Amino acid sequence: MVVAILFILLIWQTAAWTLPDFLMPGVPTVIARLWADIQTGEFRQVLSGSLTRLGFGYGIALLFGIGLGLLGGVMYFFREVLKSAIIILQSIPSIAWVPLFLILMGFGNVPIIVVIALAAFFPAALSVMNATESVLKVHVSAARVMGASPWGMVRRVYLPAVMPELITGAQLAFGNAWRALISAEMLIGFGKGLGRSLAYAGETADMIGVMANILTIAILATLIDQVLLENLKRKLLRYQYV
Repeated sequence: MVVAILFILLIWQTAAWTLPDFLMPGVPTVIARLWADIQTGEFRQVLSGSLTRLGFGYGIALLFGIGLGLLGGVMYFFREVLKSAIIILQSIPSIAWVPLFLILMGFGNVPIIVVIALAAFFPAALSVMNATESVLKVHVSAARVMGASPWGMVRRVYLPAVMPELITGAQLAFGNAWRALISAEMLIGFGKGLGRSLAYAGETADMIGVMANILTIAILATLIDQVLLENLKRKLLRYQYV
């Protein structure tokens, strides 16, 4: 991870040495700007706006993705219908839904949250449904012989079996959710948010601001994915890391 970060920064700084400052500011200049921004109330409002939308959208996606994915594990016909629908719908970029949601819901947080939820739902649901297909039939049969109810099948058989794929799907879903958040905020331009700040910096030709926002987006995504979600994964699947 550290080597990769240093390599990216080196490429960035090399580009800054070969291009004019107004086109590509150097790493120290951008870091100084970011440090100054972090200490302002405006930055906290921007960060709070984006993380709040992400939390709602990502949470909704996981709730429905995991729930419907497990339901598909119990009901074969439902699984085939849902999987076919997901395969068709996920081919449409999530940002392509923005004009429709704006017409239906108007400007505000709701269309952004729905776009995030839609983007994250597909990998979450697919990973769980694919994992349910690998559950050993003998375990399913044994649970049925012992009189397990559909909810008991989900809780005792399917959920423990699909947990590794569920966590992996949640990480993939986060990547989709994060990209959808930034794209939707840039396109809709509502309220405070990292995407809106990035778009505004570009509109005003503030290249230092553009690079500072890009750096912020990259740092936050890495912290959430590699620190928060990865640590959660290790705790839930600690038996695999013994």
